[in-house]
Amino acid sequence: METVGEGGMHMHTVMVVEDEAPIADIVRFALEREGYQVVVATDGAAALDAFRTQPPDLVLLDVMLPEVDGFTVCREMRAASNVPIIMLTAREAEVDKVLGLELGADDYVTKPFSIRELLARVRANLRRADLFDSRANEEARERISVHDLVIDFNNYTVTKRGQPVPLTHREFELLSYMASRPGVVFTREQLLVQVWGSMYEGDERTVDVTIRRLREKCEDDPSNPSYVLTKRGVGYFLRRPS
Repeated sequence: METVGEGGMHMHTVMVVEDEAPIADIVRFALEREGYQVVVATDGAAALDAFRTQPPDLVLLDVMLPEVDGFTVCREMRAASNVPIIMLTAREAEVDKVLGLELGADDYVTKPFSIRELLARVRANLRRADLFDSRANEEARERISVHDLVIDFNNYTVTKRGQPVPLTHREFELLSYMASRPGVVFTREQLLVQVWGSMYEGDERTVDVTIRRLREKCEDDPSNPSYVLTKRGVGYFLRRPS
């Protein structure tokens, strides 16, 4: 939730969910110095309560939490909102990264992390979310229909047979990027750069996980997709419009 600061400037609210007080304090100080409002929760249950009371614009979410773990918190937040979620994971815990993405996280930062990197990820995810939510897009783009899947670029919505398909910011960005050139095959590396940004340091498995989530939401049979297709050994593409 944005608030208005001095001079009428909008301030983003970032929720930090971290049970280690020294880390939470450092992150809070760095974010406040950048002009963000910060809400800190030290366990999963408190985070969910605060989230329902005052929805933030972005969540920094540690995986290892007392009471309710970070994966459960991520799943419940994602079920209620498309707010950007950045998971904080252990450096070697690759399974944590993949599971977090499966549950709807938009990004992850591995511990120990640099504050500069963390702030860059926060800025990038908020910028993407703001673009996603803005209805004042200067480009008047049309809808694209792929069989009974309709991607509306003006309203940032996807429907299937007239029913809304609930996508996260990142899922919509990925789908709409492929929809900008239907039938064109994009490599995983191209999608990482164009959708996640050149500063993103995740591996190409991130693309595979997000494609799998897209298929689960859009396809009648995710194992035999009709819309988001694979070019074996190359990458992914969106089927051409009917």
